Amino acid sequence: MATMSTHKRCERYVSHAQARRIYDLIGRHQDSRLLGEHRALEELARLGSFEEAHDVFEFGCGTGRFAASLLRTRLPVDCRYVAVDVSPKMVALARTTLAEWSDRASVDLTEGSMSLESDDAQFDHFVCTYVLDLLSPEDTESLLSEARRVLRPGGLLCLAGLTVGTTPSARLLTSLWRRAWRVRPWLVGGCRPVAVAELLTGPTWKIRDGTAVNARTLASDVIVAERL
Repeated sequence: MATMSTHKRCERYVSHAQARRIYDLIGRHQDSRLLGEHRALEELARLGSFEEAHDVFEFGCGTGRFAASLLRTRLPVDCRYVAVDVSPKMVALARTTLAEWSDRASVDLTEGSMSLESDDAQFDHFVCTYVLDLLSPEDTESLLSEARRVLRPGGLLCLAGLTVGTTPSARLLTSLWRRAWRVRPWLVGGCRPVAVAELLTGPTWKIRDGTAVNARTLASDVIVAERL
């Protein structure tokens, strides 16, 4: 019985192949889906000390919109930007979006593995937005471990993602969202609200900044944590 329960629980999370299909279908519409994401990303850009960055890695770059915003307005002119995504459609869109910075920004396709093809301590910033709310707990743990590996000591982990709402209307939306996710994860893009800060406990990370961004009934966590 325990094995069956575990199997059913694992089925709630979309597979890497399912995530690829979902985001291939979403394509450029990802940028206009949710107003709350835009506000949270603006806050992440403000809190992330990107003006001091020299080497940035982004896991799950989508259309490249956030990377382009950072390259245009905040990152030093000599900053290197490396991005990956599981969706061929998103990779193609991101490469077009970042063509202006092709001499220092690259976008690569992954097969969905949490293992990164980068050496240890290669980056001072690791960006991951609206991805942890898609991953299984096991993949999340693996990705955070890889983020710590590729970050230099003192490097910054910059996260944004859906979280549990605190207002009555936001709590109602959270409840409905989770019910939809449990029944048909693809109806909500495979994502569900998670408490990002709870994933960064222990001696490996120190949260430097954290805030909740509310847009209508949508709540997002914005977290900047230092790699210890």
